[in-house]
Amino acid sequence: MKEHDLKVNVNEYLPLRDVVFNTLRQAILKGELEPGERLMEIQLAERLGVSRTPIREAIRKLELEGLVLMIPRKGAEVARISEKNLRDVLEVRRSLEELAIELACQRMDDEQIQQLEEAQKAFAQAIQKGSAMEIAESDEHYHDVIYQGTDNSRLVQILNNLREQMYRYRLEYIKDADKRQILLAEHENILKAVKNRRTAEAKEAMRIHIDNQEITVSRNIRSL
Repeated sequence: MKEHDLKVNVNEYLPLRDVVFNTLRQAILKGELEPGERLMEIQLAERLGVSRTPIREAIRKLELEGLVLMIPRKGAEVARISEKNLRDVLEVRRSLEELAIELACQRMDDEQIQQLEEAQKAFAQAIQKGSAMEIAESDEHYHDVIYQGTDNSRLVQILNNLREQMYRYRLEYIKDADKRQILLAEHENILKAVKNRRTAEAKEAMRIHIDNQEITVSRNIRSL
């Protein structure tokens, strides 16, 4: 097991269990805790300088997100990136994103469309900077604006739950620098269709956006 300097960034507004959860989650997403790596409560507690209780609670939450697997008689380990899991998540996401963009085309007001334009500018700036984590976060924000534009709180809740499972694959896709300009163009096509209230065009643009991610990440997973 590779040793990384895991550090708990104390946040006075968050309970310790949430701080530990965020620390471990980021370590997995960044690859500091690698796929297949055992998560030993005692060792993690020592490395983070906390008791075992918040570690145990964090591992349970990470299991719900699909980032950790509980193996009988072995304990917890970081979940491996699976092509099957990717396909399962993206099949659901594709349908929900198409529904979201359809509703957004019909319901977004001028202020929300302006927010989407600003989110696209922020995404372009993140790509120029080149930080994968920043690009992933600005990509999430872009989609969040679309979700809010649906005016459907239940759909937003479901998409947000799915987003946690998608984040790891999104980061894997964004690591490929050659794909970033394609992402930018896809976002621009979606934005243009929404501004013009062209629902069919927006749904097609969103479908292409999701499908391209599946193709690329699946190829990357096979090469691991």
